[in-house]
Amino acid sequence: MSAIDYIKGDATQPVGTGNKIIVHICNDIGRWGKGFVLAVSARWPEPEKQYRTWYADATNFALGQAQFVKVTSNIWVANVIGQHKIVKGKGGIPPIRYEAVQEGLRMVSSFALENNATVHMPRIGCGLAGGTWDKIEPIIIEELLNKGVAVTVYDFA
Repeated sequence: MSAIDYIKGDATQPVGTGNKIIVHICNDIGRWGKGFVLAVSARWPEPEKQYRTWYADATNFALGQAQFVKVTSNIWVANVIGQHKIVKGKGGIPPIRYEAVQEGLRMVSSFALENNATVHMPRIGCGLAGGTWDKIEPIIIEELLNKGVAVTVYDFA
């Protein structure tokens, strides 16, 4: 793979054929209700339901973990825990945790390779989580592209 494919569109309607994984970033406090998750929930109730159950169970619910929720015969939503809380911390530190995003994308890469799937996402971690694309993009390249997983990033039209 040479580069991330950037397109205008809706990441909840991934393009192409074959198996697909829609990746997004979740927080570590069980909150679901702002940002890209609203588009996910509008399309499929299961990712939110399973995220909330995962949080309540607390089994492997931690920064850097990923949960894969099958929503159609060939699409999964990956709930990646890459955000600590939902507001800036002391010193104005944003909720994004780049190391956790990297760990989560490592899990996404393994899952994608096992399921012969492509990865689709908005500009993860750069909205409410407060991250910057210049830090997220190299992580995507290292953990997905360099391991042979095709990635499409959607900028909402």
